[in-house]
Amino acid sequence: MRRRHPHEPTQHRPGKRRTRPLITVAALAALAAAGLSPATSSAADTDKALPQAAAPERGADLPYVEYEAEDATYEGELLETDAKRTFGHTNFATESSGRKSVRLEATGDNVEFTSTNASNSIVVRNSVPDAAGGGGADTTLSLYADGEFVQKLDLTSKHSWLYGSTDDPEGLTNTPGGDARRLFDESHALLEKSYPAGTKFKLQRDDDDNAAFQIVDLIDLEEVAPPAEKPAECTSITEYGAVPDDGKDDTEAIQSAVTADQEGEIDCVWIPAGQWRQEQKILTDDPEDRGEFNQVGIRDVTVRGAGMWHSQLYTLTPPHEAGGINHPHEGNFGFDIDDNTQISDIAIFGSGAIRGGDGNQEGGVGLNGRFGKDTKISNVWIEHANVGAWVGRDYSNIPELWGPGDGLEFTGMRIRNTYADGVNFTNGTRNSTVTDSSFRTTGDDALAVWASQYVKDTATDIGHDNHFTNNTIQLPWRANGIAIYGGHDNTIENNVVSDTMNYPGIMLATDHDPLPFSGETLIAGNSLHRTGGAFWGEAQEFGAITLFAASKDIPGVTIRDTEISDSTYDGIQFKSGGGAVPDAKIENVTIDKSNNGAGILAHGGARGSATLSEVSISGSSTGDVVIEPGSQFVIDGEPTE
Repeated sequence: MRRRHPHEPTQHRPGKRRTRPLITVAALAALAAAGLSPATSSAADTDKALPQAAAPERGADLPYVEYEAEDATYEGELLETDAKRTFGHTNFATESSGRKSVRLEATGDNVEFTSTNASNSIVVRNSVPDAAGGGGADTTLSLYADGEFVQKLDLTSKHSWLYGSTDDPEGLTNTPGGDARRLFDESHALLEKSYPAGTKFKLQRDDDDNAAFQIVDLIDLEEVAPPAEKPAECTSITEYGAVPDDGKDDTEAIQSAVTADQEGEIDCVWIPAGQWRQEQKILTDDPEDRGEFNQVGIRDVTVRGAGMWHSQLYTLTPPHEAGGINHPHEGNFGFDIDDNTQISDIAIFGSGAIRGGDGNQEGGVGLNGRFGKDTKISNVWIEHANVGAWVGRDYSNIPELWGPGDGLEFTGMRIRNTYADGVNFTNGTRNSTVTDSSFRTTGDDALAVWASQYVKDTATDIGHDNHFTNNTIQLPWRANGIAIYGGHDNTIENNVVSDTMNYPGIMLATDHDPLPFSGETLIAGNSLHRTGGAFWGEAQEFGAITLFAASKDIPGVTIRDTEISDSTYDGIQFKSGGGAVPDAKIENVTIDKSNNGAGILAHGGARGSATLSEVSISGSSTGDVVIEPGSQFVIDGEPTE
């Protein structure tokens, strides 16, 4: 996987209905079957052991309930993936949640299901054909409730369909021809009324829903709260000239309000309910004019909205066509943040359609900058960006403004359909968290810590004590669910990761030239379903959890209290590289059904050691614990019965 560096574009790159986690009823049953339920003890045991706490819940607290098309009643074609979940060859089922979806092609074809929650909104993950010449095409699908027509849902392929046989994203194009990937996008709508639990919903292809096909993968139903009222301390962007829903660019008004807050003229920026067009990044004008690639972010600013479904920023101009002050890679939407900034309850919708191909055209970044201290981002929906949030700038980018993310908090994020990362902590980010957030169809890693070397002091500015906790990650289409590249005392806990196209659900690695791993790295309490896959010309097969000491050692690893199920290849894999993975601990782990690989595999070029304790392995295609010939890796302990 080639990591893009964002600052060198030519070279790199209100209340909730609580439903935890975002997986099907069948998957929840599998958790119980695996013993991942609250522990109990008999009266006879109480003298011998302390009472055990309930197992921690996994995944994000989500405000919606998800329904899989293949679990519904349907008229149409069921699409199912092949045994190796082949990716990149226009494989719709491989790119589907649960590796199944339903194709609607004839008039009257439909997907019908009965809701279990009240809802006044809908999201449909779908795939529809591209235009003949590329660039996307628009179509519709008809929504019914209890037999009554509700409305047309607008579907588009503008942000999907990348063509080419290469696994290098910069080599992919929007021009049709040959193999295609990134086939799905999402349509969302607020409905005119709320429908109670027990409503029978139907997505139907009617006569005037005139695409060659519509493929339905999954549906989210959510009861969205009414728009929040403006807090008394906030000043609305309408006071600076912004007009909702008129289609005109509101950037100047938004920027003026943010600048006023930054300069202490107002206490808080309010973005009311409405659609607000934004065609330039919100940042700080640099009086020294140090160049378009050396931007200055905002600081000491609070931006609040009426809710992510209500206060929505959007752009119509692809970033490479925007011109002006903005760096094409960072884009013409969202916010550049340097320090002490709070942003909450809004949506940021980009207009990206590609990552780097077709003349270095870029998808932009929703939130980027140095981030500094005391920054908190909550309940923000980001979609159709290159990256959701890129945390960090190189020290060489205006050194006097150096201020890595420290104590940064992301909560309640909803990041969808990106071309690269969801949230990446880099450039010395430390003591920072992503919690209770959901990610779907990200390009590169949905979550990452990259302890890069582009910092002030490589001895101290190392990514450390960052925590990815209780997040739900689905369908990364290029890289990992969660990855850590270097640093120390970073943790990955109580997340649910499912359906990676080709890379691991969780990966620790020393490629991308990071600063070394040291201290401890904890992977605990996670559930991984249908993860791993083949990439780089299908020559490399990745495990659900992969440790890749590409260039430096990865010491201090503990993997515990984890469920790995239905992996495409191996459950846990130690990959060949120039470094070693010494003294890894694998404790209380269940690995069930490694379809085309081993429960645990050490490559022939792998070096290091691991100790197994209470590890259960079943249903492995090529063996429970396999050490390839020539390997210098040692595994102590045996799987339990």
